[in-house]
Amino acid sequence: MEALKIDLNDYVHSGEGANGESFNHRTDPSIMMKLYNPGKVQQPLDEMLMARKVYALGVPTPEPGDYVTDGVRYGIRFHRVMGKVSYSRATADHPEKVEQYATEFADMCKKLHQVHVDPSQFENVKDRYYRLLAENPFFDKTQKDAIGKFIADAPDATTAIHGDLQFSNAIFVGDKRYFIDLGDFCYGYNLFDVGMVYLCACVSDEAFIREVFHMPKSLSTRFWEYFVPAYFGADRPYKDVMEELMPYAGLKTLIVERDTKCPMPEMRACLKGII
Repeated sequence: MEALKIDLNDYVHSGEGANGESFNHRTDPSIMMKLYNPGKVQQPLDEMLMARKVYALGVPTPEPGDYVTDGVRYGIRFHRVMGKVSYSRATADHPEKVEQYATEFADMCKKLHQVHVDPSQFENVKDRYYRLLAENPFFDKTQKDAIGKFIADAPDATTAIHGDLQFSNAIFVGDKRYFIDLGDFCYGYNLFDVGMVYLCACVSDEAFIREVFHMPKSLSTRFWEYFVPAYFGADRPYKDVMEELMPYAGLKTLIVERDTKCPMPEMRACLKGII
């Protein structure tokens, strides 16, 4: 697909992240744009095509628009959600509402994980982790065999997986809620997704949480503690939840080590029950 050429002078810079920058249109407030870092051409195209398929499923996400380029970088235009705020930013700005925000986010996640998808249209989360495991240079063969067996033995499902489920990737305005950054959307057992919520809120170090989520780790941990009963049910013991969930959080080590290109021992600790 050929990218639509845009003039960056028509846009105003509005933010940045690990993969690129975001912009708002100068004269049309309904348009926002995400431009990826230089050299990333296929990733924004893949994300746009994925966003269109996910939007067609009825998952609440901003309507995707065009695949675009400014001549150097490539990206995607979206319908802009006016006045939106992420659940991480809202929690950071209003810590007294942490229980409300954690409960709302948990409700979003439960509904997402009930959406059935056509397996021929999306990747199986297990296949994604098999690939990440094969590519990881930091685990030895014995560890890889144990992790591979855990993945194989995990329950199968044909329900939606966000793929990067953290509370900065859910936004709201009024009573409308949306998921964003769905480039890793796939299908499978829900705990493959929920493990990321725990990893971000409770396992990541203080500096990372302050930089990415704008809050102290003590607050993100409280968010998780309210999330658990809202998602899993108030009658389920916290200890039982954590015992089942921990290895799925540990699997995210494969993603983090791919991106950082170094071992992450504090995250590997979540895998101690299987390696």
